[in-house]
Amino acid sequence: MEEYNKFERARLVGARALQLALGAPALVKVNKKEDRYIDIAKRELEKGVLPITVRKS
Repeated sequence: MEEYNKFERARLVGARALQLALGAPALVKVNKKEDRYIDIAKRELEKGVLPITVRKS
């Protein structure tokens, strides 16, 4: 996983949680009873499978 600052992590997780809420498939195992979209997005970021590209200038 690349090193992101706290603002970049928040933006990535928020954007991915929105995608999940709109019906995107999760890329990690999901416990349907307990997981929220934000939790799934955080796990995807931790595992490095987040399907979002970050361009830093």
